[in-house]
Amino acid sequence: MKKLIALICALTMVLALAACGGNAAPAATEAPAAEEPAAEAPAEEAPAEEAPAEAVTYKVGISQLVTHEALDLATQGFEDALNELLPGQVEFDYQNAANDPATCSTIATAFVSDKVDLIMANATPALQAAAAATADIPILGTSVTEYGVALGIENFSGTVGNNVSGTSDLAPLDQQAAMIKEWYPDAKTVGLLYCSNEANSQYQVDTVQGYLQDMGYTCTQYPFSDSNDIAAVCQTAADASDVLYVPTDNTAASNTGIIDNICHGKIPVFAGEESICKGCGVATLSISYYDLGYATGEMAAKILTGEADISTTPIGYAANFTPKYNEAICADLGITPPEGYEAVTVE
Repeated sequence: MKKLIALICALTMVLALAACGGNAAPAATEAPAAEEPAAEAPAEEAPAEEAPAEAVTYKVGISQLVTHEALDLATQGFEDALNELLPGQVEFDYQNAANDPATCSTIATAFVSDKVDLIMANATPALQAAAAATADIPILGTSVTEYGVALGIENFSGTVGNNVSGTSDLAPLDQQAAMIKEWYPDAKTVGLLYCSNEANSQYQVDTVQGYLQDMGYTCTQYPFSDSNDIAAVCQTAADASDVLYVPTDNTAASNTGIIDNICHGKIPVFAGEESICKGCGVATLSISYYDLGYATGEMAAKILTGEADISTTPIGYAANFTPKYNEAICADLGITPPEGYEAVTVE
């Protein structure tokens, strides 16, 4: 019995040891594998820069009645303004009508066929021809004295109201009449010499005549039709007058040599603008035709880009008028200019 109990105890001890061996500390748990760094999300591509839009280009037709200093300066000012305000965007088509109104019409018709974006009409016949040729293409006049007269608009308010606007070279006609009174208060007769084919010349002499007659002068109009009869008409006017007045007139401006040959040193000629004064005149109220053309170019830039509506754009006028005299002609006539007059530059 004792042996049996001893055997049971021994067996119990063996089983207990086996149990202890089964409860040994578990093997160390494997460290989790290092996580691979997450792949970076691809960077968003910067949007490609848009290529700059190609500049809009414009075609501008220039119709100039004739070559003389005032109109040439206006055209130059117009082109300079557009080249500065729309650099590289304007193509000019310059045409000169050689003082032929019929050629002005041909030029205007060609511009319409070419579908130009704007017409610049330099002088009244060029404006009239362009206005007759199109009611759609914007037309800007310059060196045009009175738009109501040029376009047959009664009670003109200063805005044409359709596809026409521009700038005027009209100097104060009452001041031009007063200038004659200032220089020659004792004169009795004034001859008004002008081209009858220029509507604005007729307007100027009619207006100046009224002022002069109110001052006590006797006035006679001496119209010539073109350069072919200017010499004969000028001689008649010079023989019958104490003083001559020549308005802003393109045909006269192109033929100042003829007028000067007849009048130089014999009879004073008062001019409507500076280029005539340089060629044959005693004195004038001067404007800058370059500045006038430049102002027209500024108008054109706004109209071409849509910044301005030509139908509501009023006519622009010269801001400053300077009294000037021709030093050489005054010396030959033996007269001294009143105070306040500047000498014109004669090249």
